[in-house]
Amino acid sequence: MPILPSGSTGVVPRLPFTKRAIEALSPRPQRYYVWDSVVRGLSLVVQPSGKKSFYLYRKINGRPERILIGSFPDLRPERARALAESMNGVIAEGGNPAKERRQIQSEMTLQELFETFKTLWGQERLRMWKVEERRFNKYLHKWKLRRLSSITRQDVLALHAQIGRDHGPYIANRIVSLISSMWNRAISDWGLDAKNPAEKIRFFRESARERFLDGAELKRLFEALELEPNQLLADFFRLLLFTGARSGNVSSMRWDEINFHRQEWSIPATKSKSGETMTLPLVPAAFDILVRRRASALNDFVFPAQSRSGHITGYKAGWARIIKRAELADVRMHDCRRTLGSLQCALGTSLPIIGKSLGHTSVAATAIYSRLNLDPVRESVSNAVAAMLAVKAVD
Repeated sequence: MPILPSGSTGVVPRLPFTKRAIEALSPRPQRYYVWDSVVRGLSLVVQPSGKKSFYLYRKINGRPERILIGSFPDLRPERARALAESMNGVIAEGGNPAKERRQIQSEMTLQELFETFKTLWGQERLRMWKVEERRFNKYLHKWKLRRLSSITRQDVLALHAQIGRDHGPYIANRIVSLISSMWNRAISDWGLDAKNPAEKIRFFRESARERFLDGAELKRLFEALELEPNQLLADFFRLLLFTGARSGNVSSMRWDEINFHRQEWSIPATKSKSGETMTLPLVPAAFDILVRRRASALNDFVFPAQSRSGHITGYKAGWARIIKRAELADVRMHDCRRTLGSLQCALGTSLPIIGKSLGHTSVAATAIYSRLNLDPVRESVSNAVAAMLAVKAVD
């Protein structure tokens, strides 16, 4: 009977590893394991994302060891089998390839650890991974060539304090969380013999931002949007207000995500922060913008641009220009989202419906959200947007 990984139950299936057989293995809600029927200890792990990796599981000196061999299809089954047989030979002669691998891994650079982390697990959360990659390159670039064995708890504590002073508590906490996640994965999945230098580091207290636009400020913002020469950009900011969606989702909005019959917008799971498909109602003010823009569509994107992505990306300068024209202070694009939610709350909307309209998810609220339809959400957003637009008529 093969060694079962921690958390596994039941009988693990065996089959001769071939390219066709492995390609036929479909992902499931939980990762699962399949054993090769030819080479002892050779297994394949199939992740919910569809990622497939070869491992060797053996008991060495009475201790279960798990050794990552490589990822499929980059590593073919024949090569994985040859590498597993070579390791089995080392074990038969009294050696421990897992220990040797751990020693090598402890001398990896942080950049090498990050790239491995990205290759093996980044595909599971594509949208969030792009954020992590930007953070790594911005805040950990000075550590890229450092060996893992040289990074200590004191180093991480000092980095946490420095980033907290220079960039605020939120990003400082996220960087420590990223470091901790990389080490935890290496320890649990590779058997890296090292202590996590970010373990149990106390996070800074984070204060939630409470800025939202009141009636007078909304009026000035709408007036500034009317005067904006670039009306594609103005429509982009209007949709931020009328949908409450995140700027990244609105900027990359595609026509095939819009259901004009039902007046709904489906944000794919690959683009949503929660990793789940989100369906948002399009209230009349938002829907009218889309109908108007559809008549002059240039490509697959609602907000096209001559950029590598094909849609607008550099909109921060435009936002700064518009809020300056509106004489607004300390207003960020994300505050449009907060403004919609605050107006819904002021109108007596329940928190689950507000959360549904903004695409929020939490363990406690998920069951409630799954039972909600979009009708009360649409009504709530419509009322909030109507309240926004009402300020335009006030002299």
